[in-house]
Amino acid sequence: MLYLHGLGHFYPENIITNRFLEELDIGTSEEWILERVGIRTRRTALPLDYIKETKNGDPREAFAASLYNNAQTGAAASRMALDRAGIKPEDIGLVISGSSAPDNVSPAEATTVAAELGIDAPCFDLNSACTSFGMQIHFLSQMKPESLSPFVLVVNPENLTRCIDYSDRNSAVLFGDGSSAAVVSATIPSKAVFTACRCESKPSSWDKVSIPRMGYFQQDGNVVQGFAIRKTTESIRTLQDTFYVNGDRFIFIGHQANLGMLKTVCDRTGITEQNHWHAVADYGNTGCSGAPAVLSQHWDELHPGDHVAIAIVGAGFTWVSMMLKVEESL
Repeated sequence: MLYLHGLGHFYPENIITNRFLEELDIGTSEEWILERVGIRTRRTALPLDYIKETKNGDPREAFAASLYNNAQTGAAASRMALDRAGIKPEDIGLVISGSSAPDNVSPAEATTVAAELGIDAPCFDLNSACTSFGMQIHFLSQMKPESLSPFVLVVNPENLTRCIDYSDRNSAVLFGDGSSAAVVSATIPSKAVFTACRCESKPSSWDKVSIPRMGYFQQDGNVVQGFAIRKTTESIRTLQDTFYVNGDRFIFIGHQANLGMLKTVCDRTGITEQNHWHAVADYGNTGCSGAPAVLSQHWDELHPGDHVAIAIVGAGFTWVSMMLKVEESL
């Protein structure tokens, strides 16, 4: 088991609307976007004028143009998580970061986030693209509790719009920037606890979705979506069979990639709209920060007896499922 003490999220203030994308003259329209992916808006760390003028023609220039780096957005989400957990930066004994597009090849991005927060503690990265949060929780839950510091900070900074070709309508409509953070402990109880976490991969399909170094995001969309629907559906059904107790609230949070995909999973598993928490329509696909950021936005709505099923699918064709149970308040 792994106790969850606090969650935080951060989104840049610049908003990419469907109308903005339509005005880029890349063969898209608001109707096409809503029908295809169900996304209305997304946030970006890039200036809108930069996107309009360059369509991010050279992703290397996007890092210089960006209003925030990953350390800054990861730290912003972390401050919220620390505040909710009721602890200070100096209480953190380990920092783990993961991102689909880290700022640096070296050092570990966790060190840059820790430096931004003034934390002096061991730091390392655990990256698994969009499933990084799930992999981090799985890794920590497998460790002996006595081997971990009392409080661990898990950070997922994603500023993916810097890796998007805004002349390509298929990828331009999907992504937004957002970061999340979580404070967890293996020894100090809290009202929310991860009672299960399972991860799997299909490495033979690693090339179906990728971001080459200093290149653009690319994917085989139909294959990726079909795989995501199947694996998310299978994961939720397993969690329902294993953990659902009649009368308890069973909430679903999926990978925030495509609203149509998420609704298909809900239809196949009997999840009602009321119990489907999502934010993809307003923020787009924010990579590995998507699912934990949704949970963060609903942090104050968690009630004793709730079971929150989190199912994430991502690059490397890796998928993770987790069960978060809410206990009586301490």
